[in-house]
Amino acid sequence: MGDAHASAIPADAAADWTVPQRWGDYTPLEHATWDRLFARQAAMLPGRATEAFLRGLDVLRLSKPGVPDFDELSERLGKQTGWSVVAVPGLVPDEVFFEHLANRRFVAGRFIRTPDQLDYLQEPDVFHDVFGHVPLLSDPVFADYMQAYGEGGLRSLTFGSLEKLARLYWYTVEFGLIREAGDLRIYGAGIVSSFGESVFALDDASPNRIAFDLKRVMRTRYRIDDFQQTYFVIDSFRDLLDRTLNTDFAPLYRELQSLDDLEAASVIPGDHVLTRGAQTHALARA
Repeated sequence: MGDAHASAIPADAAADWTVPQRWGDYTPLEHATWDRLFARQAAMLPGRATEAFLRGLDVLRLSKPGVPDFDELSERLGKQTGWSVVAVPGLVPDEVFFEHLANRRFVAGRFIRTPDQLDYLQEPDVFHDVFGHVPLLSDPVFADYMQAYGEGGLRSLTFGSLEKLARLYWYTVEFGLIREAGDLRIYGAGIVSSFGESVFALDDASPNRIAFDLKRVMRTRYRIDDFQQTYFVIDSFRDLLDRTLNTDFAPLYRELQSLDDLEAASVIPGDHVLTRGAQTHALARA
């Protein structure tokens, strides 16, 4: 997501906040860090990540080693779904973020974490942004969902409901689970790019796993500083897209204004609970 507090355009950025990636400036250590992260995640995700993500990994296997060159990546991705990847200096204002998504441009940070940050980094880096998000942008249905989200984001600004819509992005694009082949699989970028959460989200007894419901998701707070306490499970990308396109968000936003927010660990009447979590991880970290 963007950041409403990022208001001043950096000196080297264009009006739309994009900057040159400067692929040639990456150091051998930075390229090696990408390769190490890529190899580790690619080896452990089969059987855990949705098949659409695993197929999409091919779009990242480019002619140059190390951190992907956004120009080459965009050329390959564009031929499949019309999306491109553009570099930004960091978090961007929400309206800028939505405008890029609505026009099938995915914004990605250009810095990469250091070797001592392999397992956790709060601010998204190029590995999270590109490895986590881009493979699914090669899936036509998910690519349409991301564009629809950007268009919906621009409309949400007129309703003063950005916080509610941000929760939809968080619990789908970043931390979503999907039913597939009779089991649960991960597709959210925050999970697939994290070695620890790729295991936690599917295997740990701590979190709730609840069937996706649009209004329920948009009422639910989330964790930005640790593994999630609840994961929402979709049936398919087509179902997720259809629910988004077939919902009139204006009355939904009005209804949400009259409802209390739900804590991240909440389970409420009406939930289709797949796993009732013990919340041991969150309690131990409290």
